[in-house]
Amino acid sequence: MPGFSSIDQIEEYEKTPLGERFDYQSTWEVFERAEKEFGDLPALDYLFFGKKGEAAHSYSFRELTGKIRQCANLLHSLGVDENNPVSFLLPNLPETHFTLWGGELAGVVNPINVLLEPEHIASIMKAANSKVLVTLPAFPKTDIWEKVQEVVASVPSLKTILLVDMAAYLPFFQRMMVRALFRSGPVGSVQVLDFHSELREQPSDRLVFEREITPETTASLFHTGGTTGTPKLARHSHKNELFDAWVLGEVAPIDRGGVGLCALPLFHVNACIVTGLAAFIRGAKIVLMTPGGYRSPDVIPSFWDHLERFQVEFFSAVPTVFSSLLKYPIQGQDLSSLKFAITGAAPMPPDIFRRFEKLTGLRIIEGYGQTEGTCASSCNPVLGESRIGSIGLRFPYQGMKVAILDEEGKFVRDCQVNEIGTVLIQGPNIFPGYTDESKNEGIWADGKPGEGWLNTGDLGRMDAEGYFWLTGRAKDMIIRGGHNIDPAMIEAAITQMPEVELVAAVGQPDAHAGEVPVAFVQLKSGAKGKVSEEQVREFAKSTVPERAAVPVRVEFVEEIPLTPVGKIFKPSLRHKAIHKVYSQELNKLNASFQILVFEDEKMGTLAQIELQKGDEEKIKEALSCYTVPFRLKKSGQ
Repeated sequence: MPGFSSIDQIEEYEKTPLGERFDYQSTWEVFERAEKEFGDLPALDYLFFGKKGEAAHSYSFRELTGKIRQCANLLHSLGVDENNPVSFLLPNLPETHFTLWGGELAGVVNPINVLLEPEHIASIMKAANSKVLVTLPAFPKTDIWEKVQEVVASVPSLKTILLVDMAAYLPFFQRMMVRALFRSGPVGSVQVLDFHSELREQPSDRLVFEREITPETTASLFHTGGTTGTPKLARHSHKNELFDAWVLGEVAPIDRGGVGLCALPLFHVNACIVTGLAAFIRGAKIVLMTPGGYRSPDVIPSFWDHLERFQVEFFSAVPTVFSSLLKYPIQGQDLSSLKFAITGAAPMPPDIFRRFEKLTGLRIIEGYGQTEGTCASSCNPVLGESRIGSIGLRFPYQGMKVAILDEEGKFVRDCQVNEIGTVLIQGPNIFPGYTDESKNEGIWADGKPGEGWLNTGDLGRMDAEGYFWLTGRAKDMIIRGGHNIDPAMIEAAITQMPEVELVAAVGQPDAHAGEVPVAFVQLKSGAKGKVSEEQVREFAKSTVPERAAVPVRVEFVEEIPLTPVGKIFKPSLRHKAIHKVYSQELNKLNASFQILVFEDEKMGTLAQIELQKGDEEKIKEALSCYTVPFRLKKSGQ
């Protein structure tokens, strides 16, 4: 029975060398073995709409492996190799899995977030040197094809676009209507081919090419670093992905014939590894939910029915999903198959933990990871004590510690028990670095790229029993007159207010202190109009433990911005705070202006001021006392 209840058990388990427990060479080997060992066992069920009782599109391990083999053959014929990746801009579809693992077999795969703007998509593809793009044609309620049309001219390496006809999942008459009304024509000099027609031309029982893949071979390029600014492409080796998938099955009961549910996007590492490769390597089936995943309108309302119907044993979700599920009471559905649910990406409010576990009787396992660590690095024990608010115990064969670093990010010493420092990780799941070598500067605390201790950028502590607790994000630290303020302290305090749904604390420019804390607050739906911003601030005064950390201002927002995987996206809030302060200064000078705050590649955060009317010298003088740089230009320039 897999699972570890203490750090002592993990250390005892590690006495056996990793090589005696784990011998995979490539992600393709997972499917080759699965085809032989699991054969006609179900591997993938797909629901296009996510409706209760909807017929599933099903694939056995033999069928899934055949599709991956066909896709690899196709991509190879189009020139995909280790130097010419295939990018995909796809929602959750079986074809996304074919492309993901077929791309890693033929060469290198580059998943891209479908919600990104065209210019960011183009910059990712240029950085990856993408030769082939797998995407959707024009389709109702999606703008993916429109984005592709804008992107193509900016990516000179792109030679072929493969279109996945999503209309094939619609009923007959809807399918015909969509195909008649939504047409995708040629795009410049890039050849546009139909994915399924080309796939059918390839054999499913053999590879038409030979390729040597070692554990160190690059498998994928995942972009990271948010949704603005220049992209960072994290290289994942086959070893990285294989180890993380395998070790997840060691710490959690993922078994042959088991069932997991995936509704997170397959352009993100969590869906690919936790509810993807980790299941396939064990012979478990994945129920893949809809192009939009949890965002599809029928998924959450029908969620308990899906769990009962497919006898789901585990799923992964962000805290906002668990909060949404609480709005739909269980009405007689049998959820006895459930073993655990995994959450990460953002802290889970304790109230949601307790309410969800009371509702379902299901243990929520809070974990931790990042793209640079392939996916996951720690989690609370499935079989032992789960400590709410903790990210749990480190995984076997992966180092994890908290350390004090100097101003240049270099290792000084290990932290003592419960002493706050920077979280470092090391092991087989740690990526070898970004494709752009300039972005690798400073990420290795001991100066050993690819094999040393990776600086996660997260602040945390480790308790006496080996449980890790995150305390904030180093780059999110608010520095008020030389005093470091952890925004998590402010957020945790204000979240205790019954009317508050979400809180994000950021630094706002201040002429005297450099930065002061401000809090952006999203109220619960029933609380709007019943509580004021000043009342929330007064509550913060009584609950935030440090006087200097009490926010100088509280601002209500309709929704706290989140990334597609549920993390609070703070850059836009920082930009909002900067915009407010600079606008106030210019208004004092009776200026007429427009301000745009964005991330500049060279200067970092930059406020660009387009001036219609005003005294330029006085404006420069007024803003010169702030640390955020600005660029002044006259209207029309």
